[in-house]
Formats: sequence, C-alpha cells, structure tokens
Amino acid sequence: MASKIFAVDMLELVENILKNLNNDTYSLYSCALVSRHWCRISIPIIWQDPFKPGVQNTSFISKYFSSLDEVEKLILKNHGINEKFSKTLFDYAKFLKVLDLFQLKIYVKKWIESQFALKSYYGSLIYYISKLLFKLYIESGATLHKLDIYISEFNEFKPEIINSLRQNEQFLSRIQYLSLSLVEKSEISTKIVSTLLKILEKTPMKLNALQINYDYREFTVSSGENPKKFHGIVSALESQIRSLREVIIEACDYSAEFQILMNCENLEILRIRHCNYRNLLKRFDHNRISTFELVDRQIDASEMWIIFEKSGTSLQRLKLESTDVFIIEQSSLLGALKSFCPNITFLDISSIETSIQFLDLIGNLQKLQFLTLWCFWSIDEKPNEKQIIQLVIQLARTLPLTLQYLDLRNSRLNPYIGILLKNCNAPLKQLLIESIDGKKNAEALINFCKRKRTLKYVGVNNYCDWVLDDNFLKVDKYVTVVLYNHILVNC
Repeated sequence: MASKIFAVDMLELVENILKNLNNDTYSLYSCALVSRHWCRISIPIIWQDPFKPGVQNTSFISKYFSSLDEVEKLILKNHGINEKFSKTLFDYAKFLKVLDLFQLKIYVKKWIESQFALKSYYGSLIYYISKLLFKLYIESGATLHKLDIYISEFNEFKPEIINSLRQNEQFLSRIQYLSLSLVEKSEISTKIVSTLLKILEKTPMKLNALQINYDYREFTVSSGENPKKFHGIVSALESQIRSLREVIIEACDYSAEFQILMNCENLEILRIRHCNYRNLLKRFDHNRISTFELVDRQIDASEMWIIFEKSGTSLQRLKLESTDVFIIEQSSLLGALKSFCPNITFLDISSIETSIQFLDLIGNLQKLQFLTLWCFWSIDEKPNEKQIIQLVIQLARTLPLTLQYLDLRNSRLNPYIGILLKNCNAPLKQLLIESIDGKKNAEALINFCKRKRTLKYVGVNNYCDWVLDDNFLKVDKYVTVVLYNHILVNC
C-alpha cells in the first residue's frame, strides 16, 4: 500500500517539475522521450502556448492540419497547399491554453512563406488559415486560460466563429486573463467586441485580469443621435466584478462605464497607461489595492492622494512614470506616500526632483526591497558638481537596510556610482547601472563586494564594447556582470 502511495506521489512530483519547465521547450522534448508517462505530461505543456514570441520554427503549424476534415483540406489544396498532413499521435489543438490572435496571424504568415516559398503577402490565404486554426481550437475541446484579442475590420470573428464560440462554451469557460485590443475605429470592430463579451457573460469564467487597449485613445460608437462610449462593452463584464483581481486600461478615453471596473470587489492590481486617469481616480473607492501603476506623458499628483489614502497599508508595489516632463505637485505626492503607504516594497518612480522630502520618503520606507529611479534632474537644470556629489551621498546613506535591488540606469547618476557605493550600507543583491564607467567605479564595485558580501549581479545596458576592458575583468572576478534585462524586475 505504501509503495502505491509513493508511486502516486512521485508521478505528481514529476508532473509539477515538468510544469515548471513550460518556457524550456527543448528540455520538455527531451523529457518526452524518457517514458510514455513523461511524454503524456510533457506534450500538453509544450503545446499550451505555441505562438509565444521568439519561436523561430513555424513547422509545428502543419501538425494541426491533420485534424481538418476533407473539405477543409481540399480548400487548402485549392490555395496551392498540396502537402500531405499525416496522422499525429496527439490532438494538439486541445492542449491550447494561451492564444494571442495577433501572434497567430504572424506565425501563419511565416509558415506560408517558409513552407511554400511564397514570399509576397498572400492576405486572403493568411486570413483563411488563421480563421481555420481559430475555429479548430474552439471545437477541439481546448479550454483557454489567457486570450489576447486583436480586432480590426479584417479579423477572424466572422459569423461561423461567433456561432462556434456559442456552441463550445468550454473554450472560454476558464479564462483568467483577457486582453482586448482594437486597432480600427469602426462600428464593426466595436460590435464584435460587444458580441464576444455577451458570450463571455454567459460562461462560468472567473477573470483575474482584464486589459483594454485602443490605439485611437477614444473608443466611441455612434448610436443614432447619441454617441455612446464603449457601447456596453465594459458593462458586459459586470458579472466578473467578484473574481477580477487585475485591470489594465491602456490608451483609452475615460468612460463612465469604467466605474464598473473600479467597483470590482477583489481588485488588487490596477494599471493605467496613457489614459485620462484623473476621472478614474476621482471615483476610486478601494482599500485593497496592492499594486498600482500609472504611466502618462505628464503626471499631475494633486489628486493622487485619494488612491494612496484608500489603499493605505495594502499598497506594496507602485510605479509612476511621467514620460515627457517632471511630475507636477511632487510635494503632495511625497507627503501622501509617507503618510498613508509605509508598506511599499517595490517603488519605480521617474521624473522626480531630488529634495529633502524625497529622501525622507525613501528613508521612511522600511520594507522597501526594490527601487528604480529615473531622471533626478532635467537636462536644462542640472545641479553643479558639488550639489550632485552631496545628493548622491545623502541618497546612499538614506537607502533602507531592507533594499536588495537598485536600478539607476536612467537616473543620470552613472558617473557617481563609486561615490554612492562607498556611502551605501544597504545589502544590495542586484545593481543596475548604465555601464562600468572607468577605474574609480570599478574599484568602488569591488570594494562594495568585499565590504557587504551581498552583491550577486550587476546589470548594464551594453557590455559588448568593453567586455575585454581591464575594469570589466577586475569587477567580473567579484560579481557577475550581465545585460540589465537578465535581472530586470518590473512592477
């Protein structure tokens, strides 16, 4: 009896290990050759996200066509595709868990070009095969976890696809992440989204994350004489307000319908990018937000105290990125963060002027582990050398002893990294800088490694030009130097 229990536990253990290899396709294929059991576990994992960016070989698309009926194969033949599609050991389509319709179309185009030497853009064939695959996934018994919908007037959502979705509710029944992107400003594309969301409303899905993108910033549909923003699209998601935990709103004009999203009972993560955030924040009424991200050309912090006061001690991860100019009403922002949000562990803030109040905030965040700082001063108002050195020393001495990750790549402090490290007592494990610039910085890095014995990685923007430089070689003996994106941590 004990041996049977042990065997079951081992099988579950193997399955859990293989699931953690979901981004390592080569290792999974090797595991599939070990035994039949390992093969039955590995193959579904390999095929759950076949269209992820970075995959070079598109020949896997051919394997799906073995499941097509004779009529569909004949249509492909009429398009000039005469390849014989042999029977496969698995029904790969039903393993699908992640689908990005934009990536699907890109991969189909590459497959057509590579397999049949068709180098010109065969729009109708790309459209037909994309639609064929989409319909195949829906009817295969697959259940999606993540769906990225890219909708224009020329897309896969024709009547047969809509009908297939209605008849195969299991396809959307377990979706946790939904992204809606509209790239054509038309009534057709908006109606497609509305129809799709009405179908979603009838399924038992429990959304955890929702992202809405609209490239034209204003999502307006004319309905008679009265234009209606979003045309009931967001309202169709009202049934998800108890399960939705993450909302991403990107490049959309404000609509009163967004208030539904603000009322999600268990909302924990809110990301607003390039939108009219002021109206959204005015109606914010949550005290559970743990992650808040705001990205815009210019951030006015005068009314942001609302979200910080409501979130209070729940707020742990914060990103504020003002891409064009410095944040307005910085004093109000810094005061609200210090008063209401002492539990921040991740802070990514850009275009913030250095001040005693700013340094006081950093020192007050006694749980801070990750800190990213951008643009301490404008190019036109650069402090003098003495002021910069004093600023760097104050910053270094202010960094809390909980800090493990510091990103200064875009802070304009790279020439002063040596001074910062000499005065820093934080037990940094990861440091991101523009480059190892000169002998003084290299020596400071080495001395910091010897003194603190905590630094594991230094991330730089580009080390190809100086990888054989003496300073690099000296530093590399004490700490691993990598490209910054290998250790970059996002909000």
